[in-house]
Amino acid sequence: MRFHTGDGRRAALLARAALTGTGRGSPALPAVRRPVGSAAPSDHGSCRLTRRQEGDPTVTATTDDTAPAPPFGWLAGAAEERAAAGLTRVLRPRPHDEDVLDLASNDYLGLARHPRVTEAAARAARRWGAGATGSRLVTGDTLLHRALEEELADFYGTESALVFSSGYAANLAMVTALSGLGAHLVCDRLNHASLIDAARLAKAAGARVSLFDHADPGSAARALQEVPEGPSAERRLVVSDTVFSVDGDLTDLPGLSDVCRNAGAALLLDDAHGLGVVGHGGAGALTAAGLRGAEDTVASVTLSKSLGAQGGAVLGPSCVVRHLVETARTFIFDTGLAPAPAGAALEALRLLRADAGLAERLRDRARALSTGLRAQGLDASSPDGAVVSVAADSPEACTRWARRCAEKGVRVGCFRPPSVPDGRPRLRLTARADLSPSDVDRAIETVVRRRRPLPVPATV
Repeated sequence: MRFHTGDGRRAALLARAALTGTGRGSPALPAVRRPVGSAAPSDHGSCRLTRRQEGDPTVTATTDDTAPAPPFGWLAGAAEERAAAGLTRVLRPRPHDEDVLDLASNDYLGLARHPRVTEAAARAARRWGAGATGSRLVTGDTLLHRALEEELADFYGTESALVFSSGYAANLAMVTALSGLGAHLVCDRLNHASLIDAARLAKAAGARVSLFDHADPGSAARALQEVPEGPSAERRLVVSDTVFSVDGDLTDLPGLSDVCRNAGAALLLDDAHGLGVVGHGGAGALTAAGLRGAEDTVASVTLSKSLGAQGGAVLGPSCVVRHLVETARTFIFDTGLAPAPAGAALEALRLLRADAGLAERLRDRARALSTGLRAQGLDASSPDGAVVSVAADSPEACTRWARRCAEKGVRVGCFRPPSVPDGRPRLRLTARADLSPSDVDRAIETVVRRRRPLPVPATV
């Protein structure tokens, strides 16, 4: 993949942004045309620095060298730097009934609007209320949450499961509660932002954090050997995504498991992009790697991708789940998952279990997308899951490319720093099980044709 950073200032900004890690669910969206009279990106509202104008009594004087600078005045300059580097982001609300071919969402199995799933969400809200009403340790735990946890644990082959309000919260809980003072975390250097943030919190609590080369068990083994002797040796943890969210590549799970068992380390895995996608019947990356029910392995999942709902969960031995209930801050101090997404996720999981072909159809569509794009000369990834990435030349080029696709009715993701761990922008296409062959052909044609602006016809 090629990446042009332009001048040194922009390169430095891109590098700094990349350090924040990847963001699941935070891809950069193409810029949109603003209505006449609306604020331009350079208008920073109350964060703009102002100077007193001669003879203007309505402006408070700020030219006195002894006066403190406005506390948020620096934000205007930061926004201008991001704009100069092509890293401006905007929100773009979507209508409920838009006519678009969606290859940007994470609704991998197309279940978010399935009638049984939406009805389950509505039924749960009518029965239990709009919200959980409190922490799960107070009033936010319902029989519905318990049913969802039991079915998730059965599907994954683990002793227990614990549901959280988001996959991000689940990852923070899994890593921080199982590490802490004296522990040693060994993390894939391309881990998701939630795992990166979890490692930062663990480090602040006294854990040691090392990085290993992406998807390289040998590098992980070498990092584990750096653990000093002493009480901390009993808490060694290797932390990794299973399927990585940017390029859709699957790590070497059997290799990492062997490394952990040889070193007496635990293996903590984020299977957000494996659930419903990898393995027979979408049973997840752990089952596909022969780690189903492994006592030295803990997994997190999200309920917002293949299951089309919202929330997250940690799955593993009962002793781990009990420890999280009693110590994980994102469980103890967070309002429980609302009943509606809990009910939706449970129904979606039952649909997945009833149709073993869903995951295979999804993988077929992802392979077809990748093969077709590569045949047209694009630098597209070879997916192990649902995600296909296509290299772009620069953040600006990536944004323009995605916008031109949207103009033709095909929505694709536009990933720029900090949503990419290596600083290289790319389009991110997500396959779905409900895409038809003609949908795939249309997506390939649109992405290829809209890479460059169409030539302007010559005037006669």
